[in-house]
Amino acid sequence: MSFYKSLDQLAELAVKVGANVQKGQTVVLRSNTESRVLARKIVEKAYEQGAKKVIVDWSDEQVSRQAYLNMDDETLQEVPEYSVNRAKYYVDNNACFINITSPMPGLFKDVDSNKVQLASRAAQQKMGFLREYTMGNQGQWTIVGAANKVWAKKVFPEMRQKDAINALWKAIFDATRIDPEKDIQKVWNEHNSNLRKYSTLLNKYNFKTLHFKNSLGTDLTIGLVEDHIWVAGGETAANGVYFNPNLPTEEAFTMPHKFMTEGKVVATKPLHYNGKLIEDFWLRFEKGKVVEFDAAKEKEALASIINFDENASYIGEIALISHDSPISNSNVLFYNTLFDENASCHIALGRAYPMNIKGGIGAPIEDLEKKGYNNSLTHVDFMFGSSDLEIVGITQDGKEVQVFKKGNFVITE
Repeated sequence: MSFYKSLDQLAELAVKVGANVQKGQTVVLRSNTESRVLARKIVEKAYEQGAKKVIVDWSDEQVSRQAYLNMDDETLQEVPEYSVNRAKYYVDNNACFINITSPMPGLFKDVDSNKVQLASRAAQQKMGFLREYTMGNQGQWTIVGAANKVWAKKVFPEMRQKDAINALWKAIFDATRIDPEKDIQKVWNEHNSNLRKYSTLLNKYNFKTLHFKNSLGTDLTIGLVEDHIWVAGGETAANGVYFNPNLPTEEAFTMPHKFMTEGKVVATKPLHYNGKLIEDFWLRFEKGKVVEFDAAKEKEALASIINFDENASYIGEIALISHDSPISNSNVLFYNTLFDENASCHIALGRAYPMNIKGGIGAPIEDLEKKGYNNSLTHVDFMFGSSDLEIVGITQDGKEVQVFKKGNFVITE
């Protein structure tokens, strides 16, 4: 498979299937400098698709690292008015967003997690309207991955640098179903259709709670909000455009009730967060809130997630994915949530998605909160699925239904 043909199709996937750029629409592309080759391809494809304007917001993790190491707390929390005005311009012009993720695991190992948290929280507080726009599906948005040298060597440490890069690109192409010999839009239409079979079935059962248990120590009960909606595959934005937020995606997910999570959950994959790699961790919940936690590595980084704001210690998403799925079966640990979350059932600490409750898109957040919606400035997924995970759903009338057995969907009509 030609690398450049595959890269070209990945860019096409991001534009036509991910964001589904519309003719005359403004496109905001967020990319770090490591991903410039893919970024340039995406810009080209977006204009071919009829984009009115493509704005590229560049970042550089090496530069960011220097900022965290050298700036004082007060300076880190400054959010220039021009940054706020730029974000308002995006929203006012009904822009769609394409984000390229290309992490550099371990780069921030010597950075104080509190400094990263201070800067992130300040930005979220000042530009919360932008998060409302994207997480509320007011416009289309998508995330796609791009390989870099640091990430490649983390994923494939036994390989030479060049071979590791090639292997990571291949893993990304495989995970996103790239095949230059096929019509990528047709491939993803079929994939979305297959995923919707699970969400349709889960919505039909309308579970009140889900109980998760495995041999690693997970014993967790999650209550779901009334009128919750399971979503799988693509979604429809408020402007009526169908799009795929995550490339890849294998999940069916919904909204938990903020105060109805009880028990312990044990993570089964490391979590890469703000340049730090959190490993071998667990959390215990009471009345929806994390009351105890631990990690073998980067416990401080885990604490910074949980303490990000007053609601970051509650969950906002529960997602189900069969252990027998393409990314899981590849046996590649990506050290990146976009990919690893699609190999495993996962939970998100923090903000919920309005689309996961009837009438949620466009509804006032205060109204959603009364129904059990968790409103936070953050949303961080972590993985807990395993080959022996059992899930039992309890319906509204108290009936028990086996949803997962030995790590996989077994639910039927």
